[in-house]
Amino acid sequence: MRIHSKGYPVLLVILSVLLVILLAVNLVFPEQSYIHYFLYTLAFIFYFMVVRFFRRPKRKIEINENNILSAADGKIVAIEQLNDDEYFHEKMLFISVFMSTLNVHVNRSPIGGTVKYQKYHPGKFFVAYNPKSSKFNERNTIVFEDKKGQEVQIRQIAGAIARRIISEKVVGDKIKQGDELGIIKFGSRVDHLVPLSAKINVELNQEVRGGVTVLASFR
Repeated sequence: MRIHSKGYPVLLVILSVLLVILLAVNLVFPEQSYIHYFLYTLAFIFYFMVVRFFRRPKRKIEINENNILSAADGKIVAIEQLNDDEYFHEKMLFISVFMSTLNVHVNRSPIGGTVKYQKYHPGKFFVAYNPKSSKFNERNTIVFEDKKGQEVQIRQIAGAIARRIISEKVVGDKIKQGDELGIIKFGSRVDHLVPLSAKINVELNQEVRGGVTVLASFR
């Protein structure tokens, strides 16, 4: 299992804390019992889940200039038309993907081209499933422009648990479709804003995979 580089410091801290706790338990209660074995098992399962969260699977990206890929793994929780008041300042198609703690949290570029706009917004930490999170939560906005001048925006949104957005791209960066953009630590949400003319290829509650699932197509 490949691990994202940003996960190693977290994994080291958590491993140290777990070892200290287990060592303290053994010092106070040196005689081994079923309770000890239960705690060992619980610590192993917890640590395995944290390691699994930072996994960075290889993905086979099928490059297609007409397609808009999902930037995240998760479930489609919204498909609607909304006015964007940050960059486009017009009505756009809005497709939102909710990422649970069980999903891969590496985000990917929905199209190839150039990073046209990027801005971090501090904010609140509503549960990511809540529609309010798109507007009020801590978030990072990125706009991509392809060689045809077509633009797509994504918002990486922190949730009640996910309080750290790590974005690895800045304005001017050249990117390929499906390139890794960064990671959101623990449960979160990624919104996609695409042109009204785009053809939607997904439906509500559908499970999607970042860099693989085609959310929409340019027309």
